[in-house]
Amino acid sequence: MVMEEAVGRAVPLVAGALGAGGIAVAALPSRLRTRSELRRRWRTWALAAPVFLGALFCGGAGAFVLAAALGVVAVSEYVRMAGLRRADHAVLVVASVVLPGLAWRAPGALDLRAAGLLLLVAALSPLLAGDVDAGFTRAARTVFGLLWVPLSLTGLVVLGDTAVAVGLAVALGDVGAWCGGTALGRGGPLARPLSPLSPNKTWAGVVGAAVVTGLALLGVGAFSLALWAAVLFGCVLGDLLESMVKRESGVKDAGHWLPGFGGLLDRVDSLLPALLLAMVVTV
Repeated sequence: MVMEEAVGRAVPLVAGALGAGGIAVAALPSRLRTRSELRRRWRTWALAAPVFLGALFCGGAGAFVLAAALGVVAVSEYVRMAGLRRADHAVLVVASVVLPGLAWRAPGALDLRAAGLLLLVAALSPLLAGDVDAGFTRAARTVFGLLWVPLSLTGLVVLGDTAVAVGLAVALGDVGAWCGGTALGRGGPLARPLSPLSPNKTWAGVVGAAVVTGLALLGVGAFSLALWAAVLFGCVLGDLLESMVKRESGVKDAGHWLPGFGGLLDRVDSLLPALLLAMVVTV
């Protein structure tokens, strides 16, 4: 299945989900506390979905531009949370462009040699600066940022048509998690929180995400147990991973510019590990 066919299969599902979601949020009672937030989220989805699908419809070039653009914004938010310096920021920005660029034009260059080079580059700035106070912390946080954002987003290029399925399944999986938590998380064993890192995330949400991600992958003809597990674990672990970073940083959101979500990292936190795991099980 080529990229255009994958996008063609996804468009009716996205249009249906946006249509149903638009009707649902329009019908919400005014007394509902989360009404305005849900409406802002729907509007953001309505704008983001065509951008995502349109970029991937353009093939490798579009996937590269999408991955690089998302990476540059996401690492900027990460740098603020992690307390990194300008030189560390530059390393992450360059990696956000170079890694998906290599995946597009020279995929053979992404091997263990590239991984070793990235490790050295991440440590180079604090080494050259002689940072005796926080050098190791800066290097470790830069390496984590490289793995979490640029390397994961490279999956948009590496996975080809599968990236469409992963992106759609993650997006709908987040909705499924919210619906599952709302419908099943009021009491009983499914109401137990997954982790102290994010007390509002419950096992009921995992059930909802499991159902919806599986249906989404089936809907675009990309279902396999391995890919479903990668997407589901991405949906679950991604949110907890970002919560861990935000809690140590003492911030509620990675940013404040994306209506209904906060920052870009708040929106793609589940997509990042899902892409990484999808590469593990499919490439």
